[in-house]
Amino acid sequence: MIWKRETTLEALNAMSAENMVEHLGIVFTRLGDDELEATMPVDKRTVQPFGLLHGGASVVLAETLGSVAGYLCTEGEQHVVGLEVNANHLRSARSGVVRGVCRAVHVGRRHQVWQIEISDDQGRLCCTSRLTTAVV
Repeated sequence: MIWKRETTLEALNAMSAENMVEHLGIVFTRLGDDELEATMPVDKRTVQPFGLLHGGASVVLAETLGSVAGYLCTEGEQHVVGLEVNANHLRSARSGVVRGVCRAVHVGRRHQVWQIEISDDQGRLCCTSRLTTAVV
């Protein structure tokens, strides 16, 4: 297990209240030994004017997963801040729910790198993203 902080899905979802995470309907759904998952609806909050999942919404899901995973790998008063995020949008989604799966590429004392894959509700990869964080 890579997590240094103890938590539950209920606690993660409670932490998401009254901020962008809740506004976009992002819900943490699984906390594995070395990965974190969340879903986000494809609806009026997350689509662009042409009805496709907005690339920015995918990036919010990715950065949310990576930042929370990064925080779970810290101790005490440490926190993480995003340094760089990129995303390759591979397939569009028009409805349903997308699922993000976050896995560590590198968890160091000062920096972390997270890989996040976002798939549609048929399991097809829609976006692959990488987040680099700094531990402060």
